[in-house]
Amino acid sequence: MSSRPTRYSYAEGTLQYLIGYHSYTLECGASWQHEKDNGKVNQNPKTIVGLVKSLNIATNNSAANGYSGTSYELVTERRIEK
Repeated sequence: MSSRPTRYSYAEGTLQYLIGYHSYTLECGASWQHEKDNGKVNQNPKTIVGLVKSLNIATNNSAANGYSGTSYELVTERRIEK
C-alpha cells in the first residue's frame, strides 16, 4: 500500500464565502446522505465549526468505501510547513 504525501490548502473568508467555495463538496455529500450509514450534510451551516463538520461528513458520504481519507479542520492561524 502506498502512502500519498500530505497536502495542505487554505481558504479564508466569511462564512457565506466559504459555503459557496465548498458548495460542490457539500452538494455531492448531500446527494449520498440517504444511503445506509451515511450522515446528514447541512448545506447551510450557521457557524464555521458546523461547516467543517459538514465538509467532513460530505467527503466521507461521497467516498466509495465510506472513508475518503480527506479531512477538514479549522485553523486559526496559518501553519508554516517545511
